[in-house]
Amino acid sequence: MRVLVTGGAGFIGSHVVEYYAKNGEEVIVFDNLSRAELLGYGGNVMYNWNYLKRYDNVELIKGDIRDAEKVKDIAKDANVVIHTAAQTAVTASLKNPRIDFEVNALGTFNVLEAARLSKENPAVIFCSTNKVYGDNVNKIPIREEETRYVFDDLNYKKGIPEKFPVDLCEHTPYGASKFAADVYVQDYAQRKEINAAVFRMSCIYGTRQFGVEDQGWVAWFTIATLMEKPITIYGDGKQVRDVLYVDDLVKAFDAFVQQRDRLLHGVYNIGGGFENTVSLLELLDILEEITGKKGNVAFNNWRPSDQKVYISDISKAQRELHWRPDVGVKEGIKKLVEWVEENKELFLH
Repeated sequence: MRVLVTGGAGFIGSHVVEYYAKNGEEVIVFDNLSRAELLGYGGNVMYNWNYLKRYDNVELIKGDIRDAEKVKDIAKDANVVIHTAAQTAVTASLKNPRIDFEVNALGTFNVLEAARLSKENPAVIFCSTNKVYGDNVNKIPIREEETRYVFDDLNYKKGIPEKFPVDLCEHTPYGASKFAADVYVQDYAQRKEINAAVFRMSCIYGTRQFGVEDQGWVAWFTIATLMEKPITIYGDGKQVRDVLYVDDLVKAFDAFVQQRDRLLHGVYNIGGGFENTVSLLELLDILEEITGKKGNVAFNNWRPSDQKVYISDISKAQRELHWRPDVGVKEGIKKLVEWVEENKELFLH
């Protein structure tokens, strides 16, 4: 099998690449290495790119998904396209919505057209986001507990389902661009142009994640705690997310890939589910328990459209993909802590 991974040098993309490389598949990485530029920080943009060079069956190609002809050319022989390339930060989308739209919406359109035109008829996996539900999530009644908010509506005891409303609410440019791409992927699949799955991701975390304040909060809190950097919490820290270790996410992707001829298309809310939830305050407590270090925390105002509680209802993914998360919250955080401790030199600046 020949697997194309757009954004393959990113956090999620690199884990997808490694999974298929270890399985002996031929893998193409397509990445423009622009994360530092998009998020406005130096970062270790080459780390995962260089990490993947250890695999002889991985081909690294520098390129941009906004280049339709280039995308068409590299996709022409792929059997599977896993589209992880994106502008990933809400804050960056507010500062430059044009780039956000061009990367997330137009870039995804280019991937879909490349897949449609390919003689290999590749299946497409699209990395969407829980932000497609926008501020509607905040309309669910919640109650406040000592360290977290919880949904106070039994209809959502397992979390947010795929049929949750997306209209008539604020989304932010990031949520809007990803939703536009999400709907395009669904449309191409419904019209049988391609086989495709949309994964609306909650908080994904794990090794080789260079979290920053604007994106990748679990990794950022971990890095900041270990490196004694200041942490700013926007809001009161009781906001809750379901978190999913990256290896479990990749297994969900592959579950669709292996069953693509049977499933044809699908939309899946994907995260740790209600059994793997954590608030910001609770994560800091877990980190202190594991590392013995207390985070240097300050508080600031809530950010636009921040969801006080978001939990994925993963029932559909469990039912259709025969998948479930294997790595629990504390186990996953411990793996991340160990990786950061082993690579402290990457976080000195």
